[in-house]
Amino acid sequence: MRIAILLFDRVTSLDAVGPYEVLRFAQQAEVVFTGKEVGQVRAGAGTLGLMVDKELSEVPSADVLIVPGGPGQVDLMTDTEVLEWLRQVDQTTTWTASVCTGSLVLAAAGLLRGRKATSHWLALDQLPEFGAEPVEQRVVFDGKYVTAAGVSAGIDMGFQLAGRIAGDVAAQYIQLGLEYDPQPLHDAGSPARAPAAIVADMRENSHLYLRDT
Repeated sequence: MRIAILLFDRVTSLDAVGPYEVLRFAQQAEVVFTGKEVGQVRAGAGTLGLMVDKELSEVPSADVLIVPGGPGQVDLMTDTEVLEWLRQVDQTTTWTASVCTGSLVLAAAGLLRGRKATSHWLALDQLPEFGAEPVEQRVVFDGKYVTAAGVSAGIDMGFQLAGRIAGDVAAQYIQLGLEYDPQPLHDAGSPARAPAAIVADMRENSHLYLRDT
């Protein structure tokens, strides 16, 4: 099973690495980090480097395709090379997935038209521009298309995909091995439960917060 994860400058590292750490244990998976050029891309604010191992042209197919989000996603939404590659690889996938604002890239490629999808809560309102139906849910399945909400939701998506790929028992082994047992100090991970003042501030300054995710 080949898993292709798209990398680009200013990607959010956890969007890519979260699902990777889960899915690499599923059915002897081959994980390929791909991008426009082989070499290092800089994540987030530029302090972390991630490595592109193969150019897009070297990855014409995949069983699972994962598109992470991050500030650099804005440029991808009008990048004809990337959008055409996504449409090509999507024809071969069993699962086409995204994390955070990566769903906007899938949507810009026309892959989410008429489908339910999610994204970072600050970006949900952009999905209808591309014909997708926004859903306020952590992980959304619509046919073979799987979208995860903001950043850390990619880990949950990874476990749900692992269950469908390798079975629930295998997914539980992976969960225990990673000791994925979240116990956050604050219950502020959703706009439905976070303090209203914080939610309002982030909405008002969403361009700043999405820039740094």
